[in-house]
Amino acid sequence: MNDGLHADAVRVLSDWRPGDAGQDTLRREFLAHLSEHADGMWRECVAGHLTASTAVLDATGERVLLTLHPKAKMWLQLGGHCERADMSLAEAALREAAEESGIEGLRLLPGPVRVDRHRVWCHGGSYHLDVQYTAVAPPDARLQISAESDDLRWFPLEAVPDPADDVLRRLVEASGRLFAAHAN
Repeated sequence: MNDGLHADAVRVLSDWRPGDAGQDTLRREFLAHLSEHADGMWRECVAGHLTASTAVLDATGERVLLTLHPKAKMWLQLGGHCERADMSLAEAALREAAEESGIEGLRLLPGPVRVDRHRVWCHGGSYHLDVQYTAVAPPDARLQISAESDDLRWFPLEAVPDPADDVLRRLVEASGRLFAAHAN
């Protein structure tokens, strides 16, 4: 088991100070989950497991790359399960974004930017405790749709398409603010 990833997740979530009380409550719940479940990083954890996702922005910070998820049948950010070789949540988020987009040279902004817990089909009904990051694609980014996507497209930050959920809309909004803060 990769105890280093578990320790990194505890450190990242302990150090992160979200901007609102709801996000802080979720952050604390994620930490409690990790304290109660030594296997809380892995999909084998029936009670739920941490995942890492990324809102990928273009080099101008004006567009977000979204995937049409084949199971959820909605537009989502890129991301997924942590793997045993991942040494950090940030590494897992960046790996997933690169695998699902085909883009080389993604640059992760300091994060996380948000967290989200949602019910999924793992184990007949489990939870993803998603730690969400923001990455910036290089100006010459070339997309390649992976087997994990029905479609992959850039959308203006203000025009997240339907079907999508409010979790994605809040992540895109927060990612736009983070990009602007790091552009100055």
